[in-house]
Amino acid sequence: MSIKLEDYADLLEDLSEHSRAALDANWHEATKVFSPRGLDNYLKGISAIRGLGRGDSLVETWIEETPRVAKEVGEDVVSELATASLMLASKTSGTVIELLLGTAATAANRLGDGQLFLNYLQFINTLIAQAPRGVRPMLDKLEVLFQHLTLGGLRRWALWGAHAHRTNYEEQIKYFSLETKESMAMLQKERKGTLLVDVQRRINMYLRALWARDFFMRPTSGDFESREGYKPYIEDYLLHLPDAYDDFAPEGMEPVPGLELYRATAAHCAAHVVETRVPISAEALNPLQMAVISVIEDARVETLSIRRFPGLKQLWAKLHVATPEMNATVGDYLDRLARALLDETYVDDDPWIAEGRTLFAAATDRLGNNQTSWEIGVQLAHSIADKKIPFNPRTDVLSAPYRDDNRYFWEFEEFDFAKAATAGYESVKQVRKNVSVMEMINEIDVETAGDDAEEIWVLSTELFPYENIGDESNGKSYNEMEGKAPVSEPFHYSEWDYQIQLERPAWATVLEKRAKLGELEVIDAITAQYKREIHRMKFLLDAMQPQGVQRIRKLEDGDEIDINAAIQSFTDIRLGNQPDPRIMMRSVRKTRDFSILVLLDLSESTNETVQDQEYSVLDLTRQACVLLADAINKVGDPFAIHGFCSDGRHDVEYYRFKDFDQHWNEVPKAKLAGMTGQLSTRMGAAIRHAGHHLKLQRSAKKLLIVITDGEPADIDVRDPQYLRYDTKKAVEEVARNGVTTYCMSLDPRADNYVSRIFGQKNYMVVDHVQRLPEKLPMLYAGLTR
Repeated sequence: MSIKLEDYADLLEDLSEHSRAALDANWHEATKVFSPRGLDNYLKGISAIRGLGRGDSLVETWIEETPRVAKEVGEDVVSELATASLMLASKTSGTVIELLLGTAATAANRLGDGQLFLNYLQFINTLIAQAPRGVRPMLDKLEVLFQHLTLGGLRRWALWGAHAHRTNYEEQIKYFSLETKESMAMLQKERKGTLLVDVQRRINMYLRALWARDFFMRPTSGDFESREGYKPYIEDYLLHLPDAYDDFAPEGMEPVPGLELYRATAAHCAAHVVETRVPISAEALNPLQMAVISVIEDARVETLSIRRFPGLKQLWAKLHVATPEMNATVGDYLDRLARALLDETYVDDDPWIAEGRTLFAAATDRLGNNQTSWEIGVQLAHSIADKKIPFNPRTDVLSAPYRDDNRYFWEFEEFDFAKAATAGYESVKQVRKNVSVMEMINEIDVETAGDDAEEIWVLSTELFPYENIGDESNGKSYNEMEGKAPVSEPFHYSEWDYQIQLERPAWATVLEKRAKLGELEVIDAITAQYKREIHRMKFLLDAMQPQGVQRIRKLEDGDEIDINAAIQSFTDIRLGNQPDPRIMMRSVRKTRDFSILVLLDLSESTNETVQDQEYSVLDLTRQACVLLADAINKVGDPFAIHGFCSDGRHDVEYYRFKDFDQHWNEVPKAKLAGMTGQLSTRMGAAIRHAGHHLKLQRSAKKLLIVITDGEPADIDVRDPQYLRYDTKKAVEEVARNGVTTYCMSLDPRADNYVSRIFGQKNYMVVDHVQRLPEKLPMLYAGLTR
């Protein structure tokens, strides 16, 4: 299907004569670059830019530059470029938008990748909010900056200047114009030795000369793609290489230039693509076995490549720096093995290294099949396990900078990559079918059915065993004795990534789970233990209860006359004194309009005992909740008590011990008695979900009290700052819905981070944890007075 300008006559009728002439002049070039869908976006973009009302020059810049951008990084970015321009219209001038479009082709050419170009647009949007006067001079110098900096380096250089000159606009302009010494110093600091965009053509020719075929390469940026960092990888048959490499200069050795490092990296990745015929199954393998197999597989493809191109051995060998003295971790031994299998001149007398060399040499004739790597790797993994050396799969990785992360050749049979890619966006809907008692009884049980069953049968009432069965049932239904606790529909929440300054949509999944019941005697014992504190709080709580209608007297402007005050004023007039003009009064209904949600951290650390005591942090939390619930129940405010823990971003477990519309009786008390501590603390997702429940309340004032014994953490997050910033963002998000968040931390070191998360006045650090039960009700009284 071909697109003609006449088809868009209505859309382009507002163009001036000069702009229409520019479009006619560039139309032939655009039709060569764009597909029909791309041309449609291109022309709609012209109309949208024209709608901004910023002049013909801006429109003509879009007309001329957009095809060049699409030629460099693909037409898919065009709609995003138009969206970014429209978003900036409310933040900056038309001149800056025009400059952004005018330099877009330069940025696309230097970045060389559509995703990096989109990250660049996001960076511009962030910078305008932080340094609005600096964007224009920076765009003027963009070509110079991209000659020396990667996208990550540009971002760090720009944000340093934005923070350093936040309020000094004159210095801000000079910094971004490269007119100050500090600007040039930061430029030199962030400058990388070799940029991929400068050597990509040479690397392509190098690989084509070796294997007589083309390999497609894409740059990655460690700042914006934190999942990958600067580790090369192969995905969808594309070689993903870091956008910049410094010279490799290990101590005591001759430096390796960045270009040589690119050649080594690209050649190693290409060797995987050429020599891997089928993937290696990861089924039933543990992380240590996979790590050792990866080293053998790297050695296998390199050996096969060296047989064809002997010069590769020298290229790769000089990037290995492992020595026999490195023996602290399994990662050290893996580095030594990798060097030993590549370089026969490397001397290492360790028995495990010698075993690896022997096994690999014996399999020389079988290196064409990667099953050999599996067999040797499993045997060596069993041997190194006997050394009892600590192994961390996240940190014990090969240190040779040219090696990729080996995701390319692994096959996970239990893991569906297609489903993982859409996790959080699509879910298989289970059919819940209401059936009769006879249908339920006559149906054959499917013992292997799990939580992912396609069909769930539900009875409208509980089914109890026949009375004559005996005492085994203890009056419990079949569901209570054998059924599984139901899991809610998943709640998906975004998370804030402070490194890229963007939200990751639908990143965390919250699952509401049924709380287990405990023994009521536990709650009764708590009430008896704190009988004195409960009596002491009685008078404070009485004062907090609503007092009905109250009259406020001595007002100059009120609803009715205060007879007593009026008579006194007349008396003063008769006596010749100055009368009091405040003779009015107003009747005010004293009502409390609070909703309080207490959110408990139920992570594994709450099971630890308090110093010099026999009870745990969880026991104290339970005691504090019982006293607080009694206090709030006496005042009459609607309240809820929820808890959370997490096992990675896909499983944030959320428990509702008491809801707002639930009475404070035996059921929530039993749930509190049965709560346990487990797993980790992904606090941001839990706060967002608690905010969801508070948002449903109609109270004028909403209060969220978070009780935790430590900072946010989870098993799939290595950066301690990541979840702190996300929790801070979650607090800000719920605040937009009128929710005030207050944190009571039991961590004596919490002052270092809790104030940055919750604010200077919205937290309390309980130095003596054993005082939590008496402090929490008092905190409630202070916050809701």
